[in-house]
Amino acid sequence: METIIAVLPYLMQGLKVTLYIFFFSIIFGFLIGLVTALMRLTHIKPLNWISKAFVDVIRGTPFIVQLFFIYFGLNSLEFISLDRTVAGILTVAVNAGAYFSEIIRAGIQSIDKGQMEAARSLGLTQSQTMRSIVLPQAFRRMLPTITNQSIISFKDTSLLSIIGIADIVQRGKIQASATFMHFEIWLTVGIIYFVIIYLLSLLSSFIERRFVLR
Repeated sequence: METIIAVLPYLMQGLKVTLYIFFFSIIFGFLIGLVTALMRLTHIKPLNWISKAFVDVIRGTPFIVQLFFIYFGLNSLEFISLDRTVAGILTVAVNAGAYFSEIIRAGIQSIDKGQMEAARSLGLTQSQTMRSIVLPQAFRRMLPTITNQSIISFKDTSLLSIIGIADIVQRGKIQASATFMHFEIWLTVGIIYFVIIYLLSLLSSFIERRFVLR
């Protein structure tokens, strides 16, 4: 017990790194998903193909392969040099973005097309209609699913220790090897992950009650 208390601050430093990566990954991932979803819904065929190919490739390949491609593959090119943390954020963001894209697209398509036609008849442009009428309604419907996908992305950050990012998993490996207390260290790491994911689940339930089921 004393050893766990002694290493807990060290593990919490790793948790800060994990949360930092998660925070920026979700922001960038949502932006990637939004842009890709709008590309998929446009009438411009090349943009449709690009967005569909992006989603199919990301959803059809393992996260670990994407991580290795971005960190080792891209860094093998002479004109690219990605820091571990940047590569980690980029990988999680791209992966989450592909799933966010489908969530956002489904949310937009769930809005009655009559609202779009009514807005256009009032003189609003397509972009104004999308921004002011469709997206706000669709976003309310998307919130629970987006939160659930964010939880999955948070779990995915545990794989980033493979490329040497000093997150909570990497720090857990170091402490477990140094103290030989594998059971206690990994139990502690598991509890920390459980608490964060449980809080995110509570947030998802609150969002659903507050904004969706009203």
